[in-house]
Amino acid sequence: MGRGWAIAVHGGAGVDPNIPSQRLEEAKKLLARCLNLGISALNSSMSAIDVVELVVRELETDPMFNSGRGSALTEKGTVEMEASIMDGPKRRCGAVSGLTTVKNPISLARLVMDKSPHSYLAFSGAEEFARQQGVELVENDYFITEENLGMLKLAKEANAIVFDYRIPVVGLGLETCSAGAGAMESTLQMNGLPLSVYAPETVGCVVVDDQGRCAAATSTGGLLNKMSGRIGDSPLIGSGTYACDVCAVSCTGEGEAIIRGTLARDVAAVMEYKGLPLQEAVDYVIKERLDEGKAGMIAVSSTGEVAYGFNCTGMFRGCATQDGFMEVGIWE
Repeated sequence: MGRGWAIAVHGGAGVDPNIPSQRLEEAKKLLARCLNLGISALNSSMSAIDVVELVVRELETDPMFNSGRGSALTEKGTVEMEASIMDGPKRRCGAVSGLTTVKNPISLARLVMDKSPHSYLAFSGAEEFARQQGVELVENDYFITEENLGMLKLAKEANAIVFDYRIPVVGLGLETCSAGAGAMESTLQMNGLPLSVYAPETVGCVVVDDQGRCAAATSTGGLLNKMSGRIGDSPLIGSGTYACDVCAVSCTGEGEAIIRGTLARDVAAVMEYKGLPLQEAVDYVIKERLDEGKAGMIAVSSTGEVAYGFNCTGMFRGCATQDGFMEVGIWE
């Protein structure tokens, strides 16, 4: 039957090394609260798919991370959210993109999986489906925080510098900008933005329950200052989210790099075809499949293992297992 249940959560990869200690503690408290919520559900024999939805809903409701309320803003100052969920035993999945009024995108993704003939709905079609299903809708202003308005302003200023000095906006990870007056010297970058204005990206949860069933869920507001209509890795099954009868994976970081590497599916693939254990599979994929991109992931296996990996300056994360182990961390 395996080792019992296991759960992991994340709140984004690529953490500003200079982030205030108070915010770090608040983030760790939220991750611990979400872990304890999942632990209680698993101890009550709730299924893996129900637990990942429950935990990600909690993360979406709190403005700490970049999902639901507190989502990163587009270049137009609006919110376009996306999410996906996957049930490992039969590889059932649901995904949504371009949401502007759905309070909990992960629950709409679950409804796409359970109540529609499709796997993925986006923009006006997803919003129409949400109304048909009677999910809770709110005004777009509900998702927007003063902090994110300030971060968008800083991101626009940073992008002006980035474009002036020919540093690509997406995909090269750690960059140095050191030309001319006003330039940011030796600044850590992710997705072309300095980490000081880079929103902690994406929340996710992976679970294996005491029956060995794996599930994964991922939700995000996407890239700060993104073009309207941009879709990242989080709703793409096999890239940002994947679950099967072997493992479940949720990714975070540079969406474009994660998409190119089909990161989440590759963890399952090297376990299936190379016979690697979970942590070795995660390490292999982080090292070999990201090219110059920066990202992280959490994963569980059907036998009760839990693992994580990242190649950037930290990842908000936590995990717990049925034997009593629990950990919340940020740095290496």
